[in-house]
Amino acid sequence: MKIKPYTPDNSTLAYSVGVTLDRFIKKKQDDFPFASGELSQLLRDIALATKIVNRETNRAGLSNIGGAFGQTNVQGEEQQKLDVIANIRFTRALTKGGEVCAVVSEEDDEVIDLQNSSGKYVIAIDPLDGSSNIDVNISIGTIFSIYRRVTPTGSPIQPEDIMQPGNQQVAAGYVLYGSSTMLVYTTGNGVNGFTYEQSLGEFFLSHPDICAPKTGKIYSINEGSYHSFEDGLKSYLDHCKRKEYNARYIGSLVADFHRNLLKGGIYIYPKTKKSPTGKLRLLYEANALAFIAEQAGARATDGKDRILDIIPNSLHQRTPLYIGSTKMVVEAESFLEVKQESIHEK
Repeated sequence: MKIKPYTPDNSTLAYSVGVTLDRFIKKKQDDFPFASGELSQLLRDIALATKIVNRETNRAGLSNIGGAFGQTNVQGEEQQKLDVIANIRFTRALTKGGEVCAVVSEEDDEVIDLQNSSGKYVIAIDPLDGSSNIDVNISIGTIFSIYRRVTPTGSPIQPEDIMQPGNQQVAAGYVLYGSSTMLVYTTGNGVNGFTYEQSLGEFFLSHPDICAPKTGKIYSINEGSYHSFEDGLKSYLDHCKRKEYNARYIGSLVADFHRNLLKGGIYIYPKTKKSPTGKLRLLYEANALAFIAEQAGARATDGKDRILDIIPNSLHQRTPLYIGSTKMVVEAESFLEVKQESIHEK
């Protein structure tokens, strides 16, 4: 009997489909600070829920699950049916996976105790970001943060397990449901993106080692609130126009952030007269994207301070957000500082 060693077949008859998310997670498990398998399984649970939500969003126009649900969430925002469905899907997947002890969700007033005291992780999640765009077929997303609980396993959940600053995240990611569905995540060792291949039911590595451009020519902000912005921000936006930067604003945080991460740009959701503390949520929106941004070489602040260093004081705390290419964020901050200094001088 003859035995020959395997050599890769580079025939064009069967092209390589690439590295699956599952294989990538297994290969990278040694990068995790607590590499005992739980975090790997947790990421798989999130990926599974993502596939289910992807299926639901793709058939929303055909199955009467679009439109408003008829209730408002804790933010005072009208819930869409898919908001509720996505929240159920992710919570159910995380419960059955067994690695999570508690979930903080945009769609729930209080912390969800999964009654799994042996779980080592806490999840903060926006199950369906930009859901008001569902009915007009515009990209939407999911944002998640993963924290390791600080109290001993086996004991009840405590506030200190939940109210952790973003610099304590062990992983974070987002999912973009668009022309293709992408899952992008980091465990603190760079950022990698995976595209969903629907016919195979698998995520494949499509964007390895994402690095954000240091600068760009895109600025993303809802300029409809221009007259409610502080003077320094108005000056920065005028500067962008003089430089003939491109204004691009989808209205889905994940979609706007993803585009700028790849192409170079800045996303701004500032404080306004109507929302003096900002509108985006710190725990399950800003922290996750800030972690990803920094891992990709970008920057995220509230206009002054690093997002990841903000100590949360409430579950649904809001914050302004300046995030994107480092040089653009620094430049925007400089305009804010100049105006702030002139106010103090007066």
